Amino acid sequence: MKQKNGSFLHVLTIGFALFSMFFGAGNVIFPPYLGLQSGRQWFSGFGAYYIADVALALVALFALLREGSAMRVLDRIGAKAATVLMTVIILCIGPMLAIPRTAATTYEMGVVQLIPGLNPILFSAIFFAVILALSVRESAVIDIIGKFLTPALLLGLAVLIVVGMIHPLGEINPVVQVDNVIVTGIQAGYQTMDVLAALVFGTVLIKSALDKGYDKQDERMKVLVKSAGLAGLLLLLVYLGLAYLGATVSKLYPVEISRAELVIAIVQSLLGRPGLIIFALVVALACVTTAVALVSSAANHFAGLAKGKVSYAVFVVIICVFSAVVSNLGLDTIVSIAAPILGIVYPPVLVLVIVSLVAPRMTNSICIWAVIGALITSILSAIAGFGVNIPLLDRLPLASVDMGWVLPAILFGVAAWLYRLPWQEKHED
Repeated sequence: MKQKNGSFLHVLTIGFALFSMFFGAGNVIFPPYLGLQSGRQWFSGFGAYYIADVALALVALFALLREGSAMRVLDRIGAKAATVLMTVIILCIGPMLAIPRTAATTYEMGVVQLIPGLNPILFSAIFFAVILALSVRESAVIDIIGKFLTPALLLGLAVLIVVGMIHPLGEINPVVQVDNVIVTGIQAGYQTMDVLAALVFGTVLIKSALDKGYDKQDERMKVLVKSAGLAGLLLLLVYLGLAYLGATVSKLYPVEISRAELVIAIVQSLLGRPGLIIFALVVALACVTTAVALVSSAANHFAGLAKGKVSYAVFVVIICVFSAVVSNLGLDTIVSIAAPILGIVYPPVLVLVIVSLVAPRMTNSICIWAVIGALITSILSAIAGFGVNIPLLDRLPLASVDMGWVLPAILFGVAAWLYRLPWQEKHED
């Protein structure tokens, strides 16, 4: 029987790994910009951001731990629909959004500081050539870098935040520069894509706990819950500090400043040019490790769908080429493109996550219709975001905090429960 010596050390190890998975280097850009936008209401904006990002990601993680796999969480809507939804999730945290964002973040926060004037197209070609080489052939270099980069990044952020608290860069702006800080915080939380990532990477944590000897479900859950609590606390401290730093420069910079430029300006003001160079280097290397993990996960998914007809290596090449093209749109453009897409994807995923966690015995037909209700509302909300007037959306409860999909999901689910159609019963397990 495997030994479980040093459970405290196991909690620390898994907790730091979970922190590293949720805190991709690209996520450093969101809290400071939210603080800048929110001004005197920065703490409220941060609270909404933290709930939409970390809290929901942990809920998704616990749902996965309870079910045993991501596909079991999604399978309630049927195998084919679950495969489609998982593919959409992989595309979001892969070549459509997250992978290109790692390259754009590396260029704007790292390369521009270290090698001014480097052509972005040339850089993207070099960046993804490196990612391709590291993804096609597994390399221990990534594991080694990852073990040192997360503590280095965490230490650098801690120094930055402490210095910024001791020596604030300015007064917090009494003027709020967004219409609704809660909605802005929720949307920023969605942009991290941590809820989607939790469904993809959560199985890694289960395997880690099994490797450490936690064969029983209750023991495994106990150590993973403690690890998640540690990761949640670390993320709370880091994100809170970064949002505060953004608030302290809310009088100094306009909201037109790019997210990367804002972080660079804060770091240089607090730590000087040497600190900026070190910070840029660590962020750049952390983005490389994140990109390799995402490319590998996406390629494995699509290779599985192809059932051997197209190899893993071919998908790695396709993903790298596609991501290189998208990355040249720039960091802020990628973020703006991601907003409506994630606004559509998140609600149905959250319905499935919540059902798996709090109502695991709910019949599949009810769950399917609840997902349909959330999906219809999220699609209409995305359309409204492009200027189309849909008055009904504004009248929905929680619409003011960008969660108008909740009531339709409940109503559709209740309707499915009350009116059991014959075709629904055929889809139930």
